[in-house]
Amino acid sequence: MGRPTTSEAPVGPGLVVANRPPPLGGAAPPEPPSTGRSRSRALAGGIVSALAGKMVGLAAPLLITPLAFRGLGAERYGLWMAVTSLTGMALFADFGLGNGLLTRLARLRGTRERPAAAREISSAYALLGALSVLLMVVLVATLRWVPWPALLNAVDPTVARDARPVVLLCFGAFLVNIPLALIQRVQYAHQQVAQSNLWQAGGSLVSVALVYAAVTTGAGHVLVVAAAVLAVPVVNLANSVCYFAWQDRELRPRARHVRPAVARSLLRLGARFFLLSVLSSVVLNLDGFLISRVLGLPAAATYAVVLRMFALLTLFVTLVNLPFWPANGEALARGDLAWVRRVTLRMVGLSASVVALPGLALVLVGNDVLRLWVRAADLPPVSPVLFAGLAAWSVLLAVAAPLFMVQNSVGLLRPQFVGWAGCLLLAVPLKIVLADRVGLPGVALASAATYGLTVLPAAVVGYRRVLAGGSKWAERGVATATVGGP
Repeated sequence: MGRPTTSEAPVGPGLVVANRPPPLGGAAPPEPPSTGRSRSRALAGGIVSALAGKMVGLAAPLLITPLAFRGLGAERYGLWMAVTSLTGMALFADFGLGNGLLTRLARLRGTRERPAAAREISSAYALLGALSVLLMVVLVATLRWVPWPALLNAVDPTVARDARPVVLLCFGAFLVNIPLALIQRVQYAHQQVAQSNLWQAGGSLVSVALVYAAVTTGAGHVLVVAAAVLAVPVVNLANSVCYFAWQDRELRPRARHVRPAVARSLLRLGARFFLLSVLSSVVLNLDGFLISRVLGLPAAATYAVVLRMFALLTLFVTLVNLPFWPANGEALARGDLAWVRRVTLRMVGLSASVVALPGLALVLVGNDVLRLWVRAADLPPVSPVLFAGLAAWSVLLAVAAPLFMVQNSVGLLRPQFVGWAGCLLLAVPLKIVLADRVGLPGVALASAATYGLTVLPAAVVGYRRVLAGGSKWAERGVATATVGGP
């Protein structure tokens, strides 16, 4: 994939002047930034590799679960899953810095400011490295006096003795991976999406291999957990070493490249992404709680099972559109608005059509799929209206996603804040009322209606604002590149 270089100066959209001599230090000269055609090829390759990588990522837990269950036993496996659920609640632990770095680097790729990109990367690693060390110290310091066995309800004394080591392993691996995961953002920003996805798939396969080896060799229970949770940070470390030591030495994190001004700017942008992620997550995950309060836990369980089927469609939307984020940033920084308009329309059509077809199938035969999948006698038949409401909601998500990727690429988040805040204020009372009067289908219809009335218009407004800005975003990309000085 192409990488930006300071040896080329932009003289217009898609145009560069002749190369200067390659940089010193043994690193290969970076390739020129992508044209519209090569950018589209990189985007297509990123989408295909993301889908393939996710298939491996979804298959890995299916392979690990029976292995780990046999090696650990029911209670120890439950202990591990309980701790894992706690780390899952901390998914925003990088405070949006990863997304902020992705946005900055994508624009700097378009403006070809390599020294500025090195400062952004070094400052991001310094910030998240310090955060990781601080949280690790807190974890170790509090490990002894926090009653983890009691909190995790470990009744068996032998299992209770493993509680603290498992907590240390799971949380420790999670914290170590906070800065190590930045390599994925760096590769995405430079449109090396297939390469990043290959490494991530490799991490999933390594975890399967290590767990298999630990179980078959009769390793201790704690070692089985270690084999599962340490694979991802180890592979991210290997990816980082390979990338910064051989592939792109110029961007290698160095202490002399850290700039307080860059760090503060990243923190401000990251904080906005962080708050937006929290707000949207609240909106998207509130249904189960509301349904349990209005209709009871059995209804909440039914809704959760049906929603899980549509979650695969929304996962597809995310995978397909994430590579579009950095591609937009580079294109807008170079003033290639025509490419952004053209490809956005294609991405909207692709996302919507691929989600609509399986959504329609679930409306028609969703209950048959549920019976084959769940095989539970106490799962009641589901109204086709519920399937239709969730299908409509999924299509709206698919339509809005490419529009949001354009806004994310330049850090324009205010329209999204307005849309998600309006959705929260409108959806909660409407879902309560319709759940009481219509039942579960009312909740799904309320989700689709409120999203269509609030979030989707915000996506359109923000998208148009980015296009109307035109050269402003290219100029802002240049301004961003100079933050922190030479």
